[in-house]
Amino acid sequence: MNETTIPTDSQAADSQASDSPVAQAQSAAAQHSDSAASIHRITVAGAGTMGYSMAEIFARKGYEVTLWNHRWPALDRAKTLIAPEVADSIDYSASDHAFEDADLIVESIVEDVDAKLAFYRQVSPLARPDAIIVTNTSGLSINKLATAVTGPQRFLGMHWFNPPTLIPLIEIIKNDATDPAVARTIYDLALAIGKKPAIVEKDVPGFAANRIQLAVVREVCSMVSKGIISPEGADAVMKYGLGFRWSCLGPLETLDFGGIDVFEHVSEYLMPDLEDSHEVPALLKQHYEAGELGVKTGKGFYDYSGDKARQATAERDRKLRAVHDALYGEDN
Repeated sequence: MNETTIPTDSQAADSQASDSPVAQAQSAAAQHSDSAASIHRITVAGAGTMGYSMAEIFARKGYEVTLWNHRWPALDRAKTLIAPEVADSIDYSASDHAFEDADLIVESIVEDVDAKLAFYRQVSPLARPDAIIVTNTSGLSINKLATAVTGPQRFLGMHWFNPPTLIPLIEIIKNDATDPAVARTIYDLALAIGKKPAIVEKDVPGFAANRIQLAVVREVCSMVSKGIISPEGADAVMKYGLGFRWSCLGPLETLDFGGIDVFEHVSEYLMPDLEDSHEVPALLKQHYEAGELGVKTGKGFYDYSGDKARQATAERDRKLRAVHDALYGEDN
């Protein structure tokens, strides 16, 4: 379920490289594959935050981009939010003709299964038979959505993360009928636009990232609820310890560096004591039922009243930008 599932002729060629195994696999794919060269014209469906951000990223990389939305006000707003230096290079359309000559259609409409199914029933017959169709859903079943696509072998998930201009990861999720060559093309496209793709070979709830994230959230909520650690303390553990290390080494690389024997011994006594509930964490549910939804409502685990939400968002983006540039900037 990661980059190394992509076979390339060069994966074993650079045994002296100093990068991690993941970085070596990404570098090999970028240097030796041109499967994404067939993609020139991209239509992004949905002019919300994710949609217009993706359109901007593709346009910056020189692709012919059309941003589609079924309502013009959303397109007019999106044009004001896209960086001025690329906004005018993007075509904006509310017509279904926008899908007819695209090499790639990226769907990022409302996160509602019925709306997405209706969209695919309407749009996929209009697309060229060789056009690739992807969805940016963050969790809906790729197999379920594929039932509405004409030619499900050309359909898969391409899950970006918010803010897409700063988060390198793109999850690529196959449905049961996805052509491996199509997955390879989208993998290489992600590399071509400077992203770090990961293949999810099977469609499972939450794909990979959200399953890992919710496993952490479950344990954190349990510890906070039991008074073991405060919310501030739990976030500090992640930001300055685990998250800091995981930005450079994945969990399995961490096992290798720390010693699999060490982690096996720790697992023997720690696994039985970890939270294993299959219910929504009580602390999470408590905030939800109180209407405390985080930044969007001015309160969650922390206070975002007044100008605090804007300040917190700006600080988040500043830190993400600094980490991104340090790890993945042009000179790295």
